[in-house]
Amino acid sequence: MAAAQEPQSGGTDGTGGTGGTDFQGAPADFGAAVASLRAARPRPEIELSPTRAPRRLAPWAFALEAAVSDGDGDDLADGRLVLLHDPAGHEAWKGRFRLVTLVRAELEPELAADPLLPEVCWSWLTGAFTARGLAYGEAGGTVTRASSHYFGGLRERPSASQIEIRASWTPRESPSGVPDATAHLAAWCELLSQIAGLPPATGPGEAAVVSLPQRRGPRGS
Repeated sequence: MAAAQEPQSGGTDGTGGTGGTDFQGAPADFGAAVASLRAARPRPEIELSPTRAPRRLAPWAFALEAAVSDGDGDDLADGRLVLLHDPAGHEAWKGRFRLVTLVRAELEPELAADPLLPEVCWSWLTGAFTARGLAYGEAGGTVTRASSHYFGGLRERPSASQIEIRASWTPRESPSGVPDATAHLAAWCELLSQIAGLPPATGPGEAAVVSLPQRRGPRGS
């Protein structure tokens, strides 16, 4: 499964604004939030790396992409998390920071047909916030199911189903003006784990989760 990407402009270091890897000229609170994201270490099945960030959504932006794999190296899910910052504040965000994500995974067709699947997937994200006591606002998003059926010369390929979650929310800032970006990243990684069907993490502070069973492995192109 290819890493989640959308057409973007900007530097390849994950920054917007000045585009410099050292964030020269960036607000200190944005720099602190980015530093905490760079320093985060998720569970071993999730690989994080900086990626190109959008430049038109906010004066400052930083982006991470994630790839989730099992112990055999098979791709299970991928995602993208973008931290936006507007020092002047943003009316729609009701804050100075915004987190935007795209997460997707392939599913067995019978699981994709479950009428409750969209509500369950959305509850994974909000439930991860609740489990960590995170304050957030102005959350919104979509959960989309798509199915592909092959015909003619491609009829030998099995049908495929995919779930995609797009969401954004405003993390509440601490008295120092910096949101707890590490905790929000941990909640996002929990969403990735659940949509990938990974078993619950057992580390300190990790909440028990229910994951999607019977995941489909990647299909060759």
